[in-house]
Amino acid sequence: MSTERRTPLDRKRVADTALKLLNETGLDGLTLRAIATALDVKAPALYWHFKDKQALLDEMATEMYRRMVAGAVLDPADTWVRRLTVMNRSLRAALLGYRDGARVFSGSRFTGVDHAVEMEQNLALLTGAGFTLVQAVRATTTAYSYTIGFVVEEQAVKPLPDERTAGYDLDERARLLARFPLSAEAGTELFDRHDEGFEEGLALIVAGVGVRYGVS
Repeated sequence: MSTERRTPLDRKRVADTALKLLNETGLDGLTLRAIATALDVKAPALYWHFKDKQALLDEMATEMYRRMVAGAVLDPADTWVRRLTVMNRSLRAALLGYRDGARVFSGSRFTGVDHAVEMEQNLALLTGAGFTLVQAVRATTTAYSYTIGFVVEEQAVKPLPDERTAGYDLDERARLLARFPLSAEAGTELFDRHDEGFEEGLALIVAGVGVRYGVS
C-alpha cells in the first residue's frame, strides 16, 4: 500500500487546477470531470467544495482577482481619471492571461470580501473628487462593463495572445465585402488593432463620465 501523502483537496487547489485547465480547454471544455481527473480524485469529491459549476466559476473569478491585485498598491495621489484608466487596463491585462478569461469573470460573484478593500478606496477617491456615491458606482461599473465586453469580443478573435481563431482572415473578409468599401476597411479596426481600440474606447468612456457628471 502506498504511503505517499496527497496534498489536501481544498477550494484553492481546485480553482488553481481549473484555471490551469481553462487555458487548455476553454470554458466550454472545462468540466468537473476533467478537473477531477487532473486532481486524481473522483468527480463527487469536488461537490464537497462546490455545489455546481457556477460556484466553481465564482471561485475561479475570485482567484483571478486575487492574482491581479497581489502586490499592487493603489496610488493615493491618483486622480479619478487615472484610477479608472489604470484599473481597467489592469483588468484587461489580467483577463487576457486566461483563455475565455472575460467569460469566466463576467457574471461571477466573488466568494469573499477581498475585493472590498480596493472597491472602498476607489469609491472614496471618486466621491472625494466630487461624484455622488451613485455617480461613482455608475462610473466604475460602466467602465468595468466596457472592459469585460471588449475582452469577450477580443478573445473571440484571439483566445490567447499568440492565437487567432479560424474565420477571422481580414483579406478574405475584405474580398467578401468588396461592394462595401468602408465596412471592408473597418475590419482592421474591428478585428486586429485591439490595444489601440481598447485605449481609445476607455478614453471615450472616462471623458464621457466627466462631461456627464460635470467633474473634471
